[in-house]
Amino acid sequence: MLAPGGAPAQPHLHDSPACATVHRVTTLVPALAAHNLRHGFGDTLVLHGVSLAVLPGEVVAVSGPSGSGKSTLLHLLGGLDTPQAGEVWWAGERVDTLGTQARAGRRAGRVGLVFQHHYLLEDLSVLQNVQVPAFLTGQDGISRARELLARVGLAAREAELPRVLSGGERQRVAVARALATRPAVVLADEPTGSLDRANADIVARLLLDLARAEGAGVLLVTHDDRLAARADRVLHLLDGRIVEEEGLALSAVSSQPAARE
Repeated sequence: MLAPGGAPAQPHLHDSPACATVHRVTTLVPALAAHNLRHGFGDTLVLHGVSLAVLPGEVVAVSGPSGSGKSTLLHLLGGLDTPQAGEVWWAGERVDTLGTQARAGRRAGRVGLVFQHHYLLEDLSVLQNVQVPAFLTGQDGISRARELLARVGLAAREAELPRVLSGGERQRVAVARALATRPAVVLADEPTGSLDRANADIVARLLLDLARAEGAGVLLVTHDDRLAARADRVLHLLDGRIVEEEGLALSAVSSQPAARE
């Protein structure tokens, strides 16, 4: 299907008869979309035609056993690797066809990343760590960084170095950093995996509540059933395929990118 001018049409979500009695849903552009992703290493195919979409303000969890393709999927969705086949879209723009530098530039402003390890820069203050994504887009970002530190309860620690923080506090800084540029998409890889239960609950609540409030689409990979239960939908990945989906997006609106013609 082609958009006006002959450009490929971006993935979008259509009205569904299933939700017609609830309300009409106009065309929506997902914060994140993938269409028929295939990727492998050597002779081993890891992803077998994965398609998905995440709406602005929606939280989607991906679960599955080790070796199911979760990390590979996250790398492709974050533009950290290029799929061998298929498409990746951020906020209506196809990005898998961009060069490495162009894609990195888009990612700095549109995609927030949270990992199991905080990956803070130890020689920078807490405030400067949160400012890093803004620096990468040519901005100062100090007001935004202070706002986010206040929202994660660390305003009083902005001048301190990461080494004096607890593990839970460091991960809260990582959450603030991921939201620094008001990204359309937040990708989280086991964001609570290295935390005790109390800190995991705090970090999960902050990450999901802040992202939802800001209208960011969130896709998180997790083995934690308690974290997955906080999501709007859960996709189960097995042997590189989505084999099951729990939950419905926007009153049964399909979550798949539009079919090509």
